[in-house]
Amino acid sequence: MRLTILGGGGFRVPLVYGALLADRAEGRVTEVVLHDLDTGRLAAVGRVLAEQAAGVPDAPAVRATTDLDEALRGADFVFSAIRVGGLEGRAHDERVALAEGVLGQETVGAGGIAYGLRTVPVAVDIARRVARLAPDAWVINFTNPAGLVTEAMSRHLGERVIGICDSPVGLGRRIARVLGVDPGRAWIDYVGLNHLGWVRGLRVDGRDRLPGLLADPDLLNSFEEGRLFGAEWLRSLGAIPNEYLHYYYFNRETVRAYQQAEQTRGAFLRDQQARFYEEAGSPAVSALEVWNRTRAEREATYMAENRESAGAGEREAEDLSGGYEQVALALMRAIARDERTTLILNVRNRGTLSVLDADAVVEVPCLVDASGAHPVAADPLPGHAAGLVCAVKAVEREVLAAAETGSRATAVKAFALHPLVDSVEVARRLMEGYLQVHPGLAYLR
Repeated sequence: MRLTILGGGGFRVPLVYGALLADRAEGRVTEVVLHDLDTGRLAAVGRVLAEQAAGVPDAPAVRATTDLDEALRGADFVFSAIRVGGLEGRAHDERVALAEGVLGQETVGAGGIAYGLRTVPVAVDIARRVARLAPDAWVINFTNPAGLVTEAMSRHLGERVIGICDSPVGLGRRIARVLGVDPGRAWIDYVGLNHLGWVRGLRVDGRDRLPGLLADPDLLNSFEEGRLFGAEWLRSLGAIPNEYLHYYYFNRETVRAYQQAEQTRGAFLRDQQARFYEEAGSPAVSALEVWNRTRAEREATYMAENRESAGAGEREAEDLSGGYEQVALALMRAIARDERTTLILNVRNRGTLSVLDADAVVEVPCLVDASGAHPVAADPLPGHAAGLVCAVKAVEREVLAAAETGSRATAVKAFALHPLVDSVEVARRLMEGYLQVHPGLAYLR
């Protein structure tokens, strides 16, 4: 079975390959094709993967190419993890937004819109090529903004594109750990959009354990989201939000923390990864050791500004191990081998959330088998959550319309309608600022 990874020179590719190395079952991935436009990055990641595979019998073969069509032909699964504009683009997204006093995070607010506007046209081109060159392939999308990009691709691939994210997995794992529950035995009632969801229940043997957690301040203060949001606010919500909702619920505090930071997250990662690729490209060092060291620093500093503004402290050691690669592997296993499982995924709504239409991509528990991912029926969202979900989905639809038509006015509308952008004039200035730093947005007229 062949897996093609788009963005194959990306820093997190070794996580995926490591998961593949641990899979010894029949029908596993036997060939990995790495596609990237940067040959230097491909070479560095290839060195890391070669060290990972050393001594592992029957390790999946790896080859690299800069030819997209070649990479797609014959693929059984396509893993999309591209970054249009690179980390320099992310740093620009943050800087332009923060200069206007609004959030520039890559998936939330102005930064997410800017990233989406330059990513959607590329993702759509990929989807069309997959439909033509590998019509039987399944596309697993990890490209951010994941829900928006998955929806763009679904218009050309239908149900054969599925978005994944490690945030819901990590949240469910932390709640289960605090409650002393095996995550494998728990049903996590999680619902929303990508980076905009809530855990409303955690059931074990038919019993919902979440009310007990919400009633115990000490337990709430013992894990990341409890410290991030505060026990009082979580009890008011009656749910545990995805960590990215901190940008909405504590927006002023977060924007201030980002403005005061010595360096934005995008700039930090840009500089950190530049050092990694330079060092890992040297035959005199162990590329795997360099990667492990860099990854540990990356994970430890994840959402550091949010934690600092909330006084949430350092990340727990158990939360530094990633998780999206395990979701991707479980998804591929379920489809390729008909190993039925339940995963929280980004898929077409199909009536799951009554406030959204059938084609809207949502993030919900799905039953997965050889025929794909099937969203599980969910109880209606409370009014406050439904309002936020509908508002953000409306923004996503404006981004998709702007990307399709090339309308600058529609792009400005997307900025202006976002709950975290508080003025049409700010939206216009954001558009002008992004046009100046992103040549790829010249299609907007």
